[in-house]
Amino acid sequence: MKKIVASVVTALVTSLALSAAPAFAQQQQAADPAASAAAKELFDSMNYRSVLQGMMQQMSQGMAASMRAGAEASINNNPKFSADDKQKALAKMEAELPKAVSAMQSVLSDPTIVDDILNETVPIYARNFSADELKQITAFYRTPVGAKMLTKMPQLMGEGMQVGQQIVARRVGPMMQKLQQEQK
Repeated sequence: MKKIVASVVTALVTSLALSAAPAFAQQQQAADPAASAAAKELFDSMNYRSVLQGMMQQMSQGMAASMRAGAEASINNNPKFSADDKQKALAKMEAELPKAVSAMQSVLSDPTIVDDILNETVPIYARNFSADELKQITAFYRTPVGAKMLTKMPQLMGEGMQVGQQIVARRVGPMMQKLQQEQK
């Protein structure tokens, strides 16, 4: 059972790391210092630190459900498990899941994670926008509509993540069944 929870955690972390790999590779290019300064100003105008903290909270809150759904799909779609085996595995997963969720939540709630993200995001913006473009974006976020966008962003991201998790969860079960049938 620990393997199931561990594989769900590993898959989650791997998918996050792989999605970040192309951006990390691009960070090798030097950013314009003026654009970097403008990106920092943009992040200040966006109250980006709070936005990131809100996103981390949303991810943390959805973590248990996401991990549970992945583990349940893995257990329920395992053709080698009898109904009794599945019931035992689900009970064991429920017992072990809180520790795995707590570990992931502690990573997401570490205040230094936001600092690291901010520090490593500035060069990305600075490479993709000129200092003037970043100043224009900053001006937008200082308007009432821009400010509203910023206040709604964590909610929108959270709801979008929930939709994504539901869609993925609906597709994981049939995919797992197909993979397991192909392995027979």
